[in-house]
Amino acid sequence: MKILKRQPMLWRIRIESQDDLWSISRLARKGTSIAMLGERRDQTTAGETGGRAKSAERKKMWIKLRIETSEYQTFSDTLRIHGIIEESKIDIGLHHTHIVEIMDEIEITSLTPFDATDVELLKQSEKASKAAQVALLVVENDEMILYFITGRGLRESAMWTMRGGGKRGDLKTTSSVASSFRKSVISAISAQLNDEIPMILCGPGHAKDLLLPELRDSGHSRFIKLVATSMGGRSAANEVLSEGLAEDLLGEHAISKEIMLLEEAWTRLSTTGTVAYGKEQLNRALTEGAIETLLITADLLRNEEDTIAGKTWPVWCRGLSDISAELIQCSTDHDSGQQLLGMGGVIALLRYKL
Repeated sequence: MKILKRQPMLWRIRIESQDDLWSISRLARKGTSIAMLGERRDQTTAGETGGRAKSAERKKMWIKLRIETSEYQTFSDTLRIHGIIEESKIDIGLHHTHIVEIMDEIEITSLTPFDATDVELLKQSEKASKAAQVALLVVENDEMILYFITGRGLRESAMWTMRGGGKRGDLKTTSSVASSFRKSVISAISAQLNDEIPMILCGPGHAKDLLLPELRDSGHSRFIKLVATSMGGRSAANEVLSEGLAEDLLGEHAISKEIMLLEEAWTRLSTTGTVAYGKEQLNRALTEGAIETLLITADLLRNEEDTIAGKTWPVWCRGLSDISAELIQCSTDHDSGQQLLGMGGVIALLRYKL
């Protein structure tokens, strides 16, 4: 994300990644406006005898919408924002949909200064855009899965497998098949990744140890880190993130910090009990100054219909600064984030047990 202009009630932003689209989908919501280049059919170009609307010429123009709704699916390349046209050369007051894509420039405006939680999310997104992209390959003898670790989630990119039926065959044949399988995966990875992207090779057993020298022999000069995990599949990727097994590579990624703090919360639930969840507990913890870190989903934080102690979540969270507590806006696009949803979308790490 590139912030081109930042004012109390106006942000101009260039979208540079899917993570940016995730953030914009949370920032651009009802009560704010978004402006960008779009297209409308100019009915004056339909012809002298009049014509059907779809025969009119489409013209590109700067269109500002008062936002009604937005639609975004995780790791997609487009964000759809629906609203009423506020500013445009034509059609003011009509409905329009902006389709926001990577490399688009947009302006988000608000009638009042942006809330502190939105300002913080914008800062996090700007910082996340500077973090290096990391590839993670879960390696097993008969299956490999390539993930990309983004600032807001764990995205599966490709899967290769040689699992299936048939006779087992002798050891020589099995070894030959496994070697051919590794070579095909290496070829696919070489075509997909440039040499600047570091990679984590993880998984149980020794399959990753066999793959590493073959990657090097094929010309991969990228930084590669081997990480042993107790299981395979997506669980291996989550283990790397939750236990900080590649902190030297992932320390700058928001997802790494989120998951490690959430895992700490689950551990405390079963041990020290220095956590709070549920609105009554959370409000008591805030009142007593016991909250050290509040973990809340970015969506719940912007849910104007949900309240705590008679306040909306953004208003209630302002009290965190009074007790020097940290606010972490979490994504739900990873397994720990889904667990947080199961806890009501918010949990607090406490300084002491209530």
